[in-house]
Order: sequence, then structure tokens, then C-alpha cells
Amino acid sequence: MPPEPAIRRRFADLRYGQVHYREAGEGDKLLLLHGSPGSSRQLVRLIARFAPTMHVVAPDTPGNGDSEPLPTDAPTIAELAAVTLEFMDRTGIASAHVYGSHTGSAIGAELALLAPDRVRSLVYDGVGHWEGEVLADFLANYAHPFTPDTQGDYLKRVLEFCQNQYLFYPWYRRTEEARRTGGLPPPEDFHGLFTEVMKAATTFHCNYRAAFLWDARGRLPLVTRPALFMASESDPLFEDTAVLASGSRFAPLPPLTDPAFADARQAAMIQFFATEA
Repeated sequence: MPPEPAIRRRFADLRYGQVHYREAGEGDKLLLLHGSPGSSRQLVRLIARFAPTMHVVAPDTPGNGDSEPLPTDAPTIAELAAVTLEFMDRTGIASAHVYGSHTGSAIGAELALLAPDRVRSLVYDGVGHWEGEVLADFLANYAHPFTPDTQGDYLKRVLEFCQNQYLFYPWYRRTEEARRTGGLPPPEDFHGLFTEVMKAATTFHCNYRAAFLWDARGRLPLVTRPALFMASESDPLFEDTAVLASGSRFAPLPPLTDPAFADARQAAMIQFFATEA
């Protein structure tokens, strides 16, 4: 078998500050935008799958992972897309296929509206829409900073937040109705999420709130670039994604815990990219 592709870690200097990113492979450009919370660390397996045939670049969004936060407590998805475009400029990405997961899907859509000539195609891996009482509930309860303290109480709150991300949706509604299937991930994956949220304990919530406030129903129909919607059957945004696809290509994927999931996601993306080459 060929050796695992080397994934390099780098920084790009933007006007607002530094963006950390992971990079591997050669060929057509594939820009990966991660979901909330976490960072591009959550995409390392996807990077490795596409690096043998594509040049894959995966930045940490501002205020997540090792990227500096924007100088505002309330960034918008449009502002995060503008940062992504500047990142592409600084790293020499003239155009790319763009994959986004959850918050990354929203950023990818706004990037395509901001600079359609820079986006060859879009893959939305889970995308949501919140409004009315549901939106108010999410804004009030879902994402808030974890302020450090010397007693370590905030560590317990981060741990509970990360655990319940996998067990309930929304994570703070611990009821039978809100229970998710699949349980906790392997320890190394949980450790990866926990440490990345810890890095961004006081800033991770900003991009979450931007995603909740983003008008997916109003903005997605304006995107003119070819798009593939996909979501795992166990993704809490599965139903939203299917509805928002609205006649576009939609690929339902196996549950995240199914061994066939990773192959199915990659196959759907490869087939889509081939039709949009």
C-alpha cells in the first residue's frame, strides 16, 4: 500500500491575524471547511483520503483551533467567508472545490456568493436553518465561552459539553426525545475534540452563533455554483439538509458509526467532482 500522505501544518498571515491550516497532496485544489466546535483536526482523515489525488487545504476558522479570532464578539458568516477568501489569496488558491461541514457549509455558501469565480463546486455536508423560538433557544443555551478558572471548574463544563455533543441534540436538552444514537466516539477522537475546544474555550462560540443566525433558506438559493448536499443519517442536521437541498443533488450517507460511512462520503464526493471537473 502507498504510504500515508504527509499532512503539513502551516500559518498564513492575514490582515486581521494568523490562520492555521493543514495541507497535503497535489493536483486540483480542495478546500475543506470544518464545523463547530473543533478545527481542521477533525478533518485529518478526509484530508488523508483525498491527498493522493488532490491538493487539500483545511484552515482552522477564526477563533478555532490555532487560528486567531476576529476582533469582534459577533462575527457573521459573510465576514468569515471574506476571511476565507483572503486566506485563499494569501495561500495562492486561485479556485477550488469547496467542502463544508455544518458551520463550514454556511461559510462555503457565502464564499461562493462573494467570489463565485473562485469556487468550482460546493459540497454541503450537513447544513441547518434555525428561526423563531428554536433560534432563540439555541442562541440562549447552545454556545457560550468557557471562562478559565484556577479551580478547574471550567474543565468539567467543557468535558460535559463535548460529551453531550455526541449524546443529545441539542446537547443541553438531556431528554429521551433529544437522545442521539451512536454513543461516544473512540477515545482518541474524543480527546481531539476536547483539546481543540479547550484551545478556543473563550472564542469557539462566536462562529456557532454566526451559523445559527445565518439565513440558509434565503441565501442558499442565490448560490450559482454546482452543489452537492449530503448528510449522515445520524447527523442531527440530516432533515434540514434534505429540505434545504430543494431539488439539488442530495446524497444520504450511512450513520457515522457505520464502517461504510467514510467510503460512501468519499465516493459521493469523487463522483460529484468528476461531473464538475
